Amino acid sequence: QVPPARCALFDPAFSAREAAALRALGLCLLTENEEGKRGVEGAATLFYMVHCGKALYNNLLWSNWSPAALSKLVIIGNSFRGIEERLLSRILERDYSYIAKVLKGVEEVALPSHPRYLDTFNDTSVHWFPLDKLQELSPEVWDCVEEPMYQDCEDLEIIRKGEE
Repeated sequence: QVPPARCALFDPAFSAREAAALRALGLCLLTENEEGKRGVEGAATLFYMVHCGKALYNNLLWSNWSPAALSKLVIIGNSFRGIEERLLSRILERDYSYIAKVLKGVEEVALPSHPRYLDTFNDTSVHWFPLDKLQELSPEVWDCVEEPMYQDCEDLEIIRKGEE
C-alpha cells in the first residue's frame, strides 16, 4: 500500500474546495504546473492520466527518456495505439515524437469499457515499458532528447504553465 503522502496530484482545474479535500485526505498536491514533465527519480511510479492531452504523455516520456527510467513507469491513460491510429503519422512524429518513438517498446492492455460511460472512458489502457523491449530499440531512438515545444501544434489539449 502506498502512503497517501507519497501520492502527488495536479490538475490545473482543481477548485479550492477540491484541493482542500485532497489535502485533508493526506495527499500531496503539486503547486506548480509541470505540464507532465515529471521524472520517476529511480523509483517505480504509477501515473494516472485518464483523459489527458497527448502533449502530457509526450512530456512525461521526454522527462524519463531512457530505458532505465521508462522501465520504472506505468501509465493508466489514453491508449497510445489509439493515438497512433487516429493521428497522421507525420503529425504524430512531428508533434508527439516521444510517443511515436516508444510505440515498439511499450506494452499496453485496454481496460474494459464501462457500459454507462462508453463515450467518455472508452480508450483507457495500462501502459508499461519492459526493459528488454526498450533495449531492443535502435540506439538512435535514445539520441534525441530535445524538449518538446509544440509551436506548430494546432490542438494542444493541455493547459500550459502560466495559463491556469
